[in-house]
Amino acid sequence: MAFAVVRVRGHSGVRVEVEDTMHMLHLTRANHCVVLPETEEIKGMLQKAKDHITWGEVSEETLARMIKFRGRLVGDRPIDDDVVKESTAFGSIMAFAKGISKGEAKYVDMKDVKPLFRLSPPKKGYEGVKRAYGAGGALGYRGKEINELISRMM
Repeated sequence: MAFAVVRVRGHSGVRVEVEDTMHMLHLTRANHCVVLPETEEIKGMLQKAKDHITWGEVSEETLARMIKFRGRLVGDRPIDDDVVKESTAFGSIMAFAKGISKGEAKYVDMKDVKPLFRLSPPKKGYEGVKRAYGAGGALGYRGKEINELISRMM
């Protein structure tokens, strides 16, 4: 399983160790998104930055759409099936997305790929950037609901 992680809040008032953690996750600006494998180390980093990010399990379809429409190579070139075929063992973007979801591949394994997705702010806005998702806000773990947020951001 893979997590999609979106930075919700900006830089103002962020503790240094939390900012360092988000920098290690490649979440340098608001509305940036990364796809990470589900490991204990990653879960610990997400818990440390939970007051500034939201995350959940990304579906294969959402991941494929994100790679196709928002994925970029160095030089701001788009990603298509030919690029995936050349630089990975997968034949298409959908097969690559399935491999990432199953843990067989990582998004950053592709040659010359930028490790993050630059997304737009969500249509109709965030639920609230100061409260946890369970309390009616936008922060923290949201499970499968991350797919709906990402679709509003693409």
